This record gives sequence, C-alpha cells and structure tokens, in this order.
Amino acid sequence: MKIFIDTAKLGEIKEANSWGIVDGVTTNPSLIKKAVDSLEKKVSMENYIASICKEVDGPVSLEVKSQGAKEMIEEAKKLYNMFNHVNNNVVIKIPVNTAMQDDQENYEGIKAIKNLEEREIPTNATLVMSPNQAMLAAKAGAKYVSPFLGRIDDYIRVKMGLKPGRDFDKVSYFDEKLLEKIKHEKTKEIIREEIKEDIGRIYVNERLKAFSTDVKSGVDVVRKIKKIFENYKFETKIIAASIRNARQVMEVAETGADIATIPFDVIAQMIKHYKTQEGMKNFTKDIIPEYEVLFKK
Repeated sequence: MKIFIDTAKLGEIKEANSWGIVDGVTTNPSLIKKAVDSLEKKVSMENYIASICKEVDGPVSLEVKSQGAKEMIEEAKKLYNMFNHVNNNVVIKIPVNTAMQDDQENYEGIKAIKNLEEREIPTNATLVMSPNQAMLAAKAGAKYVSPFLGRIDDYIRVKMGLKPGRDFDKVSYFDEKLLEKIKHEKTKEIIREEIKEDIGRIYVNERLKAFSTDVKSGVDVVRKIKKIFENYKFETKIIAASIRNARQVMEVAETGADIATIPFDVIAQMIKHYKTQEGMKNFTKDIIPEYEVLFKK
C-alpha cells in the first residue's frame, strides 16, 4: 500500500519524505490555509505550492474551489498548467458531488471529472462517502477516489444517537465488529419481545432504524469499493482518506486499499510501540564493554 501524507505543511512533508516512506501528498484549501497561516513570514502562494510539488516524486493533489462543472474545469486547467511542469505530478481534486442542499445539481463533480479525463488531466474524486459515489467517479474516469473514513464513522455514530465531543472525538476508533454485535443482539431482543407481531412491522421498528445503515464503517466503505472495482476491472485507485488513527491504517491495508493518505501525527503513531521502547532500553542496558570495543576499531 502506498502512503500519501495528508498535509500542506512543507516541513512535515520534507521530514516524512526523508524517512523514505512518502509516495505522494494530498492537500485541500483548508490544509493550505493552515500551513500558510503557520508560517512566520508571508510567502507567495504560487511558490509555496510549487515547493510542495518539487519536494515529492509522487502525485500531489490540489483542489478546485468552485461548485459548478464549468468553473471547476477552468480552475483545474489553471492549477494543472501552473504547477504540473514543476515535477509532472499534479492531480486535481474534484468533489464527487458539490451540492450543498437537496435542490442543487448533484452531478457537477462527475461532469467535471469526465471532461478533465478527456483532457488527460488526472483527477482525485474527493468527499466520497459511499461505494455508489466511488463507482460513478470511476466510470467518469477519475484516476483516484478518496473515501473519507473518519467522516463516515462520525456519520454512523451520530445516526446511532451518539454526540460528538461527548461520546466520541475526532481521533476515536470506531469498532464496526462491536456495532454488528450490538445490532445482532438488538434484533434478537426485538424479535423475542414482538414474536407475535407481523414480521414486516418488526423490520421497520423504530428501535432498528437507529442502527440502519448500508455500511458498517469507513473501512467497510473501502472494502466495498475494492470489491466493486475488482468485479468490473476499474483502473481507478482507492485512496483511503480522513484517516484518524493508526488502527484505521492497518485495517485499510488489510482490505487491499491502493493508498492511504495519512496526517503527519498518525504516521508518527504508526512507528511507536511500548514494547519497542522497552526492548531498546534493555538492549542498550545489556551492551557490554567488549561489544562496544567493536565499534571503536
């Protein structure tokens, strides 16, 4: 599995790249704003983004800002022409659906992806929350799709009645196996209580609706997308995005995701282990003088 670093902070990109584990970078307007705001002195936005492209010999995702297909296509062309020559590695992030309310057009992102594919400008369909969205983006010609694991987990937890900040926070791990166990036990309980009722009415019982979802977790979305893409030989690569913790990285790697885009602090989590620290202390303590002599010759 390839690892992209999910940041626009040039210092983090350079540091992680020096470890030899970075295959690409994903950015968005929020990450770029955060990175530029953290600098001690003002910089040219164009020079700053060019520096990111130059630093990594792998795909660098840059995102458009508009919601209409026509505008996104023009912005994509500008970004691609402005930065791709630096290191031939620019990918344009297009939201899979830019609608912000029900009465808005739902297909602007897909239309933009298709148009850019015809222009041979690679795209990364972002804000993917379902396997269906990923399938449509792949059919439209997206080079990458980015399902947002953490946000999908948050959505499921809220549907279960949990409160952000009270019952879970941004880095909390969401256990889909525990959810499945709860759903199974709850279903048995309802059937026991209402065994004489019509089975159709049991199925739509409000107590089951709270657990109603077509996916088990963000990782499950990746799993389903992987299966669909394998079924129909889509060449589109899956980028597991909105990674919140090291355990999610391990689980998406187990699913066979092509790429995980990971924040710097989560990459740092991945290398840490208490027993490794303990082992280093013991190994260091056990070094005898005769062994140290070997390194002085």
